[in-house]
Amino acid sequence: MTNPPLDSAIFLVVTVLAIVVLWRFAWFLVRHGLQAAHRLPGTAAGRQAWARIHPLRAATARQFPRVYAHFARRLDPHGFSGLPLTLTVVAAAYLAALFGGLVEELGEAEELARFDSRIDALVGPWRTTLLVDLFAWITALGGTAALTAAALVATGFLWAHRRRHVILPLWVNIVGSQATTYIGKFGFGRERPDFVTEATAVSPSFPSGHTTGAMAVYGFLAYAIVRDLVHPRQRFEVTFWTAILIALIGFSRVFLSVHYASDVAAGFLVGGFWLLVGFAIAEYLRQRTQDVGGP
Repeated sequence: MTNPPLDSAIFLVVTVLAIVVLWRFAWFLVRHGLQAAHRLPGTAAGRQAWARIHPLRAATARQFPRVYAHFARRLDPHGFSGLPLTLTVVAAAYLAALFGGLVEELGEAEELARFDSRIDALVGPWRTTLLVDLFAWITALGGTAALTAAALVATGFLWAHRRRHVILPLWVNIVGSQATTYIGKFGFGRERPDFVTEATAVSPSFPSGHTTGAMAVYGFLAYAIVRDLVHPRQRFEVTFWTAILIALIGFSRVFLSVHYASDVAAGFLVGGFWLLVGFAIAEYLRQRTQDVGGP
């Protein structure tokens, strides 16, 4: 580990510029995507191809009423139990499949080891004293103490603001993600990379607990905040900067040489899966609370 200030400054400047460019580009895509989504129903309704579907739908409803009713409920965009829940389940299944593929690669070892080695070779020259200290501070935000404090404080605020239907999903998300992480760690027993900085760890390496926890806790807190925001720009800002924080925590584990890149990728997948589970439970409870007229 060296201490060339110029290299550290270049790394920080390039990183900040890249994040700013990504921020502007992401908002550009979101803004134009929302505008296109608002125009889509009217555009689709006016197309002849869309009009020709209606007789086919009617015939399907007559011939297969139960099947048609089932798919109509699953594709109904007007309630969470319809299209939103369907897309959530599909996304969760996709993340689980990706994790399964990563586990399969872990069993084969050689190709995944080459990938991890290439990433470490790219990061290694930038491990200066200044940057190691910076990423040690960032990685602490994904540690047990920080995540537990964030979850407890959030629970208190949710209770005080009478959003108690969000508390159970928050803790299901946290407990589920951590349980899956430690099952993976001690089930696969993957050894850590060689420690080349002052950062160390004692548990097995796969998947990254910091990354999983950051995704589960900070991701769900962002959801809890965004859910009651009205303006799209506010929702975007909370979502984007939370994603940057989670990404930096994941990257810090590789930068500090306490995890392989594939460990961090697995952490994102595990955390993302349980985050979607938490979303689904929260939206179900929210809808049920509204149906019964509760707070």
